[in-house]
Amino acid sequence: METIFSRNKEEHPEPIKAEVQGQLPTWLQGVLLRNGPGMHTIGDTKYNHWFDGLALLHSFTFKNGEVYYRSKYLRSDTYNCNIEANRIVVSEFGTMAYPDPCKNIFAKAFSYLSHTIPEFTDNCLINIMKTGDDYYATSETNFIRKIDPQTLETLEKVDYSKYVAVNLATSHPHYDSAGNILNMGTSIVDKGRTKYVLFKIPSSVPEKEKKKSCFKQLEVVCSIPSRSLLQPSYYHSFGITENYIVFIEQPFKLDIVKLATAYIRGVNWASCLSFHKEDKTWFHFVDRKTKKEVSTKFYTDALVLYHHINAYEEDGHVVFDIVAYRDNSLYDMFYLKKLDKDFEENNRLTSIPTCKRFVVPLQHDKDAELGSNLVKLPTSATAVKEKDGSIYCQPEILCEGIELPRVNYDYNGKKYKYVYATEVQWSPVPTKIAKLNVQTKEVLHWGEEHCWPSEPIFVPSPDAREEDEGVVLDFSFLSCIFVSCLCICCIHICLFTVIFDMGSFHY
Repeated sequence: METIFSRNKEEHPEPIKAEVQGQLPTWLQGVLLRNGPGMHTIGDTKYNHWFDGLALLHSFTFKNGEVYYRSKYLRSDTYNCNIEANRIVVSEFGTMAYPDPCKNIFAKAFSYLSHTIPEFTDNCLINIMKTGDDYYATSETNFIRKIDPQTLETLEKVDYSKYVAVNLATSHPHYDSAGNILNMGTSIVDKGRTKYVLFKIPSSVPEKEKKKSCFKQLEVVCSIPSRSLLQPSYYHSFGITENYIVFIEQPFKLDIVKLATAYIRGVNWASCLSFHKEDKTWFHFVDRKTKKEVSTKFYTDALVLYHHINAYEEDGHVVFDIVAYRDNSLYDMFYLKKLDKDFEENNRLTSIPTCKRFVVPLQHDKDAELGSNLVKLPTSATAVKEKDGSIYCQPEILCEGIELPRVNYDYNGKKYKYVYATEVQWSPVPTKIAKLNVQTKEVLHWGEEHCWPSEPIFVPSPDAREEDEGVVLDFSFLSCIFVSCLCICCIHICLFTVIFDMGSFHY
């Protein structure tokens, strides 16, 4: 396990033709882009955490039944500084670097809270985001990097904070029907307030402003005040329905004072995150038309989540599905010192990921009795009215042991049936691909010996009549697989990194 996770991956900037076993659908034409950590050792220095590795971009070109693979390291400022120094000189979330000669590029690691917090790395290793005809590598900082989807060349750097007051942003944006991007970021101690900001990036700019960047047309949709000035919630994703934004403020919090002084204290930024198990988890719903938050307070017990699955509206309720944990042990499992030859014997998740469905009655009887269940849909999920007017929600359990969920994006924000995910049990390392029917709770599995799958990507067939009519693209350490409801076929390509957080397929 140690050699799989910590070794540096070789880039292949020129396309390599893959050996196809089986037959690909004739309609499958396009490029799949993936992103993930690829380099963990630079000179005599090594990153502490697997998520810190330098970003390696991957592309798979599908054309006329053939597949071509190429990969290239993201030439970020972080990458260039590290390679030039032949050691790690730019800090990542789990690795604090000393000293940092790139002070002209990255801010000092601490400063007065009334002015700013540390600027972060531009090692954008989590996701690929599409804006109009452009593609960007992203992570969870305020920096994104434009890339060429054909050659994987690194282009200009974009700083969100020049267009909207955010210090952090999610790597899981949503796309509306017009192709506009909706994303969220955290604005820390800006004008004495810490808030969560929802913003929209247009898919195109007016004809008379064609030379301008779409980011200059960025629009702040709304903001949600943080319940704590100096301890905002960490979040990795959010939900969306036809009429609402779903944001979960969880008690997994980032301590800003600790963050601002991490460098001088000699600790990494990850140590500034902590789970407050005694706190509540709050649900926020923003009306997309009025841009105002629903006033009723909805909450549940303390939990940790990274991935929303999907959300939709039904008969005055908002239904949303998430993958949740009882604690924050998942991140700690990926410290490289733990991913050694004794990984299976010594490392176990203390909380198995659980697929939970919450059903929130936004339109409920205001005169309902205290203690009554306000949910009127056929589900075991409950929402109970309390004395202070808040509503305590308990979920329906759909299944356990899945992560990295994806859906047919044509059904994003709509009532849906299927989730495609990886299966995990005692370990955070996936061993199988799962297809969950959220209506029947039936789960189908696919697995192969010595094969560790990544996040599956569903691609619908052009003339699909059913939600699951299409293929699932997934890439693992040892093989590349395509699974549909009708067939399974394998493509063995090469050895490369698994558990990429997200991907983008374009035609």
